[in-house]
Amino acid sequence: MAKKTVFLLGASGSMGGETFKELLRRKDRFDLKLLLRPSKKNKKNFKKYDGQPGIQIIWGDIRNYEDVLKGVTGADYVLNAVALIPAYADHVPYDTMKTNYWGNVNIVKAIKAQPNNGDNIKFAGIGSVAEIGDRLDSIHMARVGDPLKPAIGDNYAIAKVRAERYVVESGIKNWVWLRQTFITIPNTLSLMAPIMFHQPIETMIEFVTSRDAGYLFAQLCEDNVPEKFWRNIYDIGGGPSCRTSYLEFMSRMFKMLGLGDYKDLFERNWFARRNFHCVYWEDSNVLNDYLHFQRDTIDDYFKMVWDESPFYVKLPANPIIGKLIPKTLIKWGLFYTMCRFSKHGPLYWIKNNMQDRITAFFGSKEKWAAIPGWDKDMPNFKPKSIRLDHGYDETKAKLEVSDLKGAAKFRGGELISSEWNGDMYTKLKWKCAFGHEFDASPFLVLKGGHWCDACQPPAWNFDAIAKVSPFFAQVWYPNHDKNEDNYYDETCIADVL
Repeated sequence: MAKKTVFLLGASGSMGGETFKELLRRKDRFDLKLLLRPSKKNKKNFKKYDGQPGIQIIWGDIRNYEDVLKGVTGADYVLNAVALIPAYADHVPYDTMKTNYWGNVNIVKAIKAQPNNGDNIKFAGIGSVAEIGDRLDSIHMARVGDPLKPAIGDNYAIAKVRAERYVVESGIKNWVWLRQTFITIPNTLSLMAPIMFHQPIETMIEFVTSRDAGYLFAQLCEDNVPEKFWRNIYDIGGGPSCRTSYLEFMSRMFKMLGLGDYKDLFERNWFARRNFHCVYWEDSNVLNDYLHFQRDTIDDYFKMVWDESPFYVKLPANPIIGKLIPKTLIKWGLFYTMCRFSKHGPLYWIKNNMQDRITAFFGSKEKWAAIPGWDKDMPNFKPKSIRLDHGYDETKAKLEVSDLKGAAKFRGGELISSEWNGDMYTKLKWKCAFGHEFDASPFLVLKGGHWCDACQPPAWNFDAIAKVSPFFAQVWYPNHDKNEDNYYDETCIADVL
């Protein structure tokens, strides 16, 4: 049987790097084409592969269409693992959009430039749990089709939402969009950044290891993946064995590294109350049933961290050396410094009265001031989750126009189109509660959770949307007051640039 050609973008990253390792193990079945930026680091790390039989390296950039076209031409599979991620993405909104959105546009354009409109090429793009924003308290279990709610100021999330919408509606035949959860890597130092304080302590997290994420990307290139797998959106998560809360995750990590009890390392009001992301995926098993990638557990991850951490990271865990390192120095010299003196730190926002950041992440300065210490009113880390209503009968085998009209009304708008051929991928005309008319397929709306593109961030008008959309209100009011009336325009991201 002839070997298939896989074009992999982003082999120097965490998921892409693991995908590359996995595909190398399958070189008897796949030839590889890699798109890599010609940085000194990449040149060094991939020097031994350049020119090997079955491996072609294209030194270029996903933002350059001609570079992408070289890779897509002759490929059977296109796997895009390229992304600018937070917190770096928050500082470079233009580059983030060029990479995370326009990079996917270049891929689709290159696929359509192939013979037969690229119908023989299979494309997989990576989205993010950041697309649905925070899901705290009783709505911490999420699934495909739930409302999209990218966090205020999150350039990464809005680029992923736009890219997903574009790919779904692009008209290419074989695509799949995978919403990646928090992908864990053994590098613990990457966690030591001010963005760690953006996450509410009670956030429920279903993570996936980079090893399993790379494995699943390679798995979808195998011949046993059925045709019904394609033209769909899936959630990537490690499954029940990879579920934890943010506070539990931090507590275990810092104790393992010898840093001590979290109560001695942080104050509770250093952490945001809302406006970030991560969830338990209700439906990560759907993707696993196809690709069988859920292998690692939370215990496996912590073992990876310990085994691969450099010696100096593990020094505080040494029973002798650890006693010589004062925990107050770690608290005030490291964590407080990040939270107080970085533009990304919540204490910096409070000290400098940055109102957009304060209202988005805390509600108000008064609500921040009312956050108790570790000894009072701790959140319930085992809450019962409510399954959200998608506004139509999901058990029906075949939907009708009346179902679409009901779903549109539940979103505060209406279906303008009067006829529909029953194809979930046929674009119809809709209107939102604010009078914007837009074209979208029923799949995008009902199965993807998208709605009006004109109301899509930026700007963020979520308080107003929640007042008119029962669909969106489900994810907004669990941690927002109904009398809030905040609006964040496109310039709200400029305060951290």
